[in-house]
Amino acid sequence: MTPPWAFERAEVCSHDPAWAQRARTEAASLTEVLAPWLVDGVEHIGSTSVPGLAAKPIVDLMASVDSLDTTPIALLAAHGWAYVPPELDNHPYRRFFVKPDPTGQRREAHLHVIQAGHPRWAAQLRFRDALRNDRHLAQQYEDLKRRLAEELGHDREAYTAGKADFVARALRAPHA
Repeated sequence: MTPPWAFERAEVCSHDPAWAQRARTEAASLTEVLAPWLVDGVEHIGSTSVPGLAAKPIVDLMASVDSLDTTPIALLAAHGWAYVPPELDNHPYRRFFVKPDPTGQRREAHLHVIQAGHPRWAAQLRFRDALRNDRHLAQQYEDLKRRLAEELGHDREAYTAGKADFVARALRAPHA
C-alpha cells in the first residue's frame, strides 16, 4: 500500500527558523544511529538549510556512508524512517528515506544516503552554499520554486525536474 505522504502536494512556505533546529536534532540522532557506517557525517541540505529562503517544510538531510549496500534500512525504519526503494526513487546514486509526521499524512524530513566520494555529495553542498552566499541567486530559486509549486505541485517528480536546469546552471557558476 502506498503511504499518503507519497501523494503530498509540493507547497512552498515562507522560511521558518525552526527548520534549522529540527535539522540539528535529526542530524544528531542520525549521527548516532548511523555511526558505524558514516564517513563524512550528516549534513543539512536543501532549501530549509538556507536562512530566509522559502521552502517545502521538509528538512533534507544527507548522510555519507561507506557503502550503499550496507545501509541499515531496518535500523532506520525502527527510528521512523520509511525506505523508498531504488526502483521507485529513480536515483541510483543514493538510498532515500522519508520521515512522516505522526499522522503519517505529511513528510517531515528526507534522508539522502550517499556513498562517500560520490560527486553528488559535493554538488549538494556546493549548491546549498551558493544559495547561502548569494541572496540574489536564492531569490531567483525561491521565485522558481513558488512558480513550480503553483503549476506542478500536484506532481512532485515534475516539480523536482523543473528545478534541474536552475541547479545545473548554479553549479557551473563561479560562486559554486
